[in-house]
Amino acid sequence: MLFPVLPPRRYRGLTLVLTFLFYASFHLSRKPISIVKSELHTNCSSPEKSPPNGTNSTTWCDWAPFDQANYKELFGALDNAFLVAYAIGMFISGIFGERLPLRYYLSGGMVLSGMFTSLFGLAYFWEIHVLWYYIVIQICNGLVQTTGWPSVVTCVGNWFGKGKRGLIMGIWNSHTSVGNILGSLIAGVWVSSAWGLSFIVPGIIIAVMGIVCFLFLVECEYEPGRDASSQPPESEEKDPEVTLPTDDGICIRENTIDSSECAREPAEQPEAISFLGALRIPGVVEFSLCLLFAKLVSYTFLYWLPLYIVNVAHFGAKEAGDLSTLFDVGGILGGILAGLISDYTGGRATTCCVMLIVAAPMLFLYNHVGQNGIASSVSMLIICGALVNGPYALITTAVSADLGTHECLKGNAKALSTVTAIIDGTGSIGAALGPLLAGLISPTGWNNVFYMLITADILACLVGFSRACCDCQRRCVTKMLCNLFPSIRHW
Repeated sequence: MLFPVLPPRRYRGLTLVLTFLFYASFHLSRKPISIVKSELHTNCSSPEKSPPNGTNSTTWCDWAPFDQANYKELFGALDNAFLVAYAIGMFISGIFGERLPLRYYLSGGMVLSGMFTSLFGLAYFWEIHVLWYYIVIQICNGLVQTTGWPSVVTCVGNWFGKGKRGLIMGIWNSHTSVGNILGSLIAGVWVSSAWGLSFIVPGIIIAVMGIVCFLFLVECEYEPGRDASSQPPESEEKDPEVTLPTDDGICIRENTIDSSECAREPAEQPEAISFLGALRIPGVVEFSLCLLFAKLVSYTFLYWLPLYIVNVAHFGAKEAGDLSTLFDVGGILGGILAGLISDYTGGRATTCCVMLIVAAPMLFLYNHVGQNGIASSVSMLIICGALVNGPYALITTAVSADLGTHECLKGNAKALSTVTAIIDGTGSIGAALGPLLAGLISPTGWNNVFYMLITADILACLVGFSRACCDCQRRCVTKMLCNLFPSIRHW
């Protein structure tokens, strides 16, 4: 870590900016596959066509092994290889994240991810046409990318308390959409000329960001090994106590992160929570299942929206990729809106539930009227992106951080990475199922794909509704107790 000792507020801002850039680079490296899909099978519905004079045959029509009639299933297999590996690795990643230095863990994962992303693109220049090569690269990339999410959420959770966590993390979580947008634009530059560069350039970017992470990331307020003379006065070590209602409605007095926690000897630190112990935290199972269905919808759009636009609206590969970024623009707005509303109302689950209820009819309308004109397409993509990604963003950020610092942990801050990994790992199962189902269902018609997405959205709403009802009941009881016995607020 190269920075000198700075006031905590400076480090908070620095951590927020750096983790934003780091995770944006993760998504930047995931996006090219959805853009390149439409180019790998260009014009193959007309096999009698031959390349125009002077055109490289390897980029004109199709690219083996994706030149067969089952190309959609093969693309689905590529997506599934990455996402299944990501889902499995995520459950393990959180456990490692609690026990290893996050700076080393995150930077190593980013450098390896850059290497595997570049290897996928190098297949173009090496003229590799063997399916297993692409599958193995996707599996390896999925595994190393699991280092990202638990690490960045833990870093941010270490620096920010619950007061305005929803709004702060709602804005911060726009890194997902920003990364998708940048990935689409970068991949679109070379998609029709040398699609290998659509992977190599993002791979280089995330590897460089991994080096930046190693040099500059500050995990928490004071790093182990720093001598006492470098620490600020004791009056600056702790943020003041604040009284906040938790998501379960219990009035408690909460300290924000103890700034001396990282400076203690390892023997004095609480043990990292077990996997089963994290599952027993109230709300972890419900929000994990809700994210499973919400992420199924979001990742189906992430991997299949450009191809859908090409097939239905008949745009070119680059134009479809550019238009698909509007879904992520909506995701930025939706994440901020969800965080702001949940902070104001105090109901994370209720906010998710309401947005999911409205999302279902919007998905139906987008499929039926969204391609009638450029204006309707733009507006519907932004609205759908906001309603689909808003709950997804809220659950993976503020909700995960809240549950990872739940009062039932009695001050044990060693659960945040594990809880985050469980929630996002369960959601990643849905992320793996969505593109796979889309690949299997799309040959029967895009209408059926959207019916599948609407069904998943309704299931996410039902799971979120059960948690919202539970939270509402607890708030009503707690509010009554707090009014009758004001001293309970100081318990």
